[in-house]
Amino acid sequence: MGHFKHVRNLFFAGLALLLASVQPVKAAEWSNTEFQIQYGTLDTPGFAGGGRKDTLILTFQHASGWKYGENYFFFDVLNAEGNGFNDSDIYGEWYPYLSFGKMSGKSAGFGIIKDTGLIGGFNFSADAKVLKYLPGFRLALDVPGFAFFNVDITAYIDASEGVDAGGAPAQDDSFQIEVNWLLPFKIGRHSFTFEGHVEHIGERTNEFGGEVSDWVLAQPQLRYDANAQLAVGIEYQLWLNKLGDAATDENTVQALVVWKF
Repeated sequence: MGHFKHVRNLFFAGLALLLASVQPVKAAEWSNTEFQIQYGTLDTPGFAGGGRKDTLILTFQHASGWKYGENYFFFDVLNAEGNGFNDSDIYGEWYPYLSFGKMSGKSAGFGIIKDTGLIGGFNFSADAKVLKYLPGFRLALDVPGFAFFNVDITAYIDASEGVDAGGAPAQDDSFQIEVNWLLPFKIGRHSFTFEGHVEHIGERTNEFGGEVSDWVLAQPQLRYDANAQLAVGIEYQLWLNKLGDAATDENTVQALVVWKF
């Protein structure tokens, strides 16, 4: 079992390098890079001690399009008051996407679906030593008014080394369904965006046989563009069964400041 997991990890690491290598930096058709500051009171799951802590999150986020697809990643630096959960942690996700329509030069959609393609997600947490692979496919929908509206359906494959390596318990594999969107709109001369994502991850068990509940995480943001570089707003976070803890449902609003490059 350990040998199989090692081979599987090497396969997905190779896939990541392949997807990264086929995107020349200078070939970007569009690019959006930003730095976010969020501040709010977040719940600590019961397995990490419970309670609520004021938490500062610094996020570096990038999205771009290129000849054969798109690229998206972000890194969070989290710092909660006190010691323990979310104390100076780093969390990141990367999602390269290969568009069937762009690669073939022909339409790869039908009806409300304007494009389809392959997506490969990579999620990691430094402090918990968590690593997940999310290979799957994307349905890019044509929804009036939206800059994009995607449905991503992927596996949720655990490659974490577990407790023996000083991290969080390793888990069985599962699945993820995520919807992500961007809706720009105006009120008078003022520009706003409504953007974010909602994800559902299926239940699984950890390396000790304990249940990790399925969860739903929604993180919509409402932003006001003060100028071309600066936006302010809020992020509403709804996290049912936070991090698989059936006793923790998070419902909170965070202040948001965004600087666009």
